Amino acid sequence: MQGLMQDWPLTVDKILDHAKAWHGGREVVSRSVEGPIVRTTYAAIHERAKRVSNALKALGVAPGDRVATLAWNTGRHIEAWYGIMGIGAVCHTLNPRLFAEQLVYIINHADDRVIFTDLTFLPILAAIRDQIPGVKHFVVLSDEAHLGDQLPGALAYETLIEQASADVAWGGFDENTAAGLCYTSGTTGNPKGVLYSHRSNFLHTLVTMGGDVLGIRATDTVLPVVPMFHANAWGLAFSAPAVGAKLVMPGQKLDGASVHELLETEGVTFSAAVPTVWQMLLQHLRATKGQLTTLKRVVIGGSAVPESIVRGFRDEFGVDVTHAWGMTETSPLGTQATPNAAIAAMDDETQLQFKLKQGRAPLGIELKLVDDAEKDLPHDGSTFGRLKVAGPFVVGQYFKSEGGNILDDAGFFDTGDVATLDEHGFMQITDRAKDVIKSGGEWISSIEIENIAAGHPKAELAAVIGVAHPKWDERPLLLVKLKAGETSTKEEFLQFLEGKIAKWWTPDDVAFVEDIPLGATGKIDKKLIRDRMKDYVLPTAAASVGGAVALAASPEPKIYAPEHSDHDDGAWLEWTPSPHQTLDRTQSQVQSGAKLQSPEAPADAVGPFRRS
Repeated sequence: MQGLMQDWPLTVDKILDHAKAWHGGREVVSRSVEGPIVRTTYAAIHERAKRVSNALKALGVAPGDRVATLAWNTGRHIEAWYGIMGIGAVCHTLNPRLFAEQLVYIINHADDRVIFTDLTFLPILAAIRDQIPGVKHFVVLSDEAHLGDQLPGALAYETLIEQASADVAWGGFDENTAAGLCYTSGTTGNPKGVLYSHRSNFLHTLVTMGGDVLGIRATDTVLPVVPMFHANAWGLAFSAPAVGAKLVMPGQKLDGASVHELLETEGVTFSAAVPTVWQMLLQHLRATKGQLTTLKRVVIGGSAVPESIVRGFRDEFGVDVTHAWGMTETSPLGTQATPNAAIAAMDDETQLQFKLKQGRAPLGIELKLVDDAEKDLPHDGSTFGRLKVAGPFVVGQYFKSEGGNILDDAGFFDTGDVATLDEHGFMQITDRAKDVIKSGGEWISSIEIENIAAGHPKAELAAVIGVAHPKWDERPLLLVKLKAGETSTKEEFLQFLEGKIAKWWTPDDVAFVEDIPLGATGKIDKKLIRDRMKDYVLPTAAASVGGAVALAASPEPKIYAPEHSDHDDGAWLEWTPSPHQTLDRTQSQVQSGAKLQSPEAPADAVGPFRRS
C-alpha cells in the first residue's frame, strides 16, 4: 500500500520560490568584482534568475545541457545558478585554481555549452578558448561598460538578462533530474565529475538546516567564505535562502581585513570557511586589535582545524567554532562536531577535544570503518580504518561512469580517508590513505602531528609527510612555516610535541620553509611536497646505513600550485630555495624554503571540504 500524499518533486527551484514568497525583502549583499558593495533581495534575485533561464533558452540551452560558471561568490552567481537549474540544465561549477590543462579537460569532459564568468577570469578563458570548441557562448557577469575586449564575442550578463523576459516555468521535471556537476580536484589521475540531482541537493539542504548541523535561522546573517565553486559552498547557497537568512557574498577579496570588514559592517552572525581563512582573520584581528561584535558561530572544514584556532576564537572573541567534514562526493557535508547530550555535560576543556574531531553523522549519512579485508572495525576511538559512507546525497557513480563501480557490495563509498570512530559516534580523520605514514608495521597520523605543531606560537603553518627509511619503511618529517620575523630550531618544535603524541611518532627531522604549498582546494598539497622532497634523506636513515649525507648539488626543483596572496593580482606559486634558510643536512635540517605568489586574485586560496 502506498501513501496518499501529494506528489511534490524535491527540485531546487522551489527553494528560491520559497525565499521570494516568504523572505522576498531579505537582503543579499555582495562585494562586486568591479569593486562597490551591491545590495539586492531574494525577490529581485528570483526575478533576475528567471530572466537568466529565458536567456539560456534563447541561446539554445536545453534540459540536461551543461552550463558552467567560473565565478566568485556574488548575487549574480546565485542568479545564474538558479536560472540554470530551474529549467533542468546542469550547473557545472569550475574551480579557477586548477591548472589550465585541468580546466580544459573538465570543460571538454562535461561538454559545457555556455560559461558564465567573472571579469577576473577572462585571461584564463582567453588563453584556453581554442581548446574548448564545445563552448558556444561566454557570458561575463558584468555590464557592457566593463566588458572590455579580452574575450572577443563574449556577452554582457546585464544586457543579456535585460533583454530576456522573467516569464518562464521552472521545475516540472523528475526530482532525480541532474542539477549540478562538480569535479574532484584530480590529485590522482584525471578529475572525476560528481553529478548532483535536484533531490540530493534538496535533501542535503533539509539536513544542513537542522539545529545539530549548520543550524541557520531566518534571523541569521550568513557569510559564505567557502566558494560556490567548492561543492555548492557547503550548501549555503541553498540553505540560506531556504530559511530566509541574510546573505553576505564576499566576492574575490578573502583576506583577513576584507573578511573582517564585511563581518562588522553587515552584522554577520554565522560564517563558514577552511582553516587558512580563519587563521588569516585571527592574525589580522590580533595585529589591529580588532573585535568581532556580532559573529557567534563559525564552521570550519576542508582540513583538520588546529586547536590554536578553536581556542583563539573561543577565548579571545567568544565565537563558537564547530568542525565539519565532507567531500565533493557527499554534497559535501558528511559530519559535524556538534555536541550530543553526554558531551555537552562535560567541562569546556573536555568538550574541546571533541570539537577537534570531525564529528558525528546527521540523519541521511551512514558511516563505517573497515580494514583491508573489509571487516568492520570497533568504534573505540583508537582503531584506525578505512572510512566508508552511504546516503541519499552520496555519490553512486561518477559522471560518464569514470572509475567504474565505486561502491562496495553494501552500497558504501570508500572516501579514501583513514579514520577512527568513538563511542559517541564522533569520527576523526587520521589521514588520507595515501598520506598515512607506515612505520614499522604501524600507522602514524600526519594530520595529528601537523595540527599540534601548527599550535606552536611561532608557527604559521605545518605539514608532515612520510620519508623513506631503510629500517622502518617510513618516518615522519615535519615542515614548518614560521610567522614573519620568527626564528626557531628543530629541538624547539620536537620539545613542543613531547607528551602530546606517542614518542615513536616523533618526527625524525624538522624542515623550516618559507611557505607550504596549498592545492586547488586550499589544503596542504602533500603530493607536491613529496615530489619536492623525493631526494631528501633523513639523518636517521643515513645513520642506520652508516653513511654520510651530502648536500645535493643539482638545481632545486620548482613546484607550481595556486596559493594565497595579499594582492589582487599575481602569478603562480613558485617554490624555490631560500638561501638564508638553507641549512646543512648534517645538522638534521632541510635545505630549502619557498617563495609564494598566487593566481589571479586569490587572497582567497581557500578550499572547502576534502575532494579526492
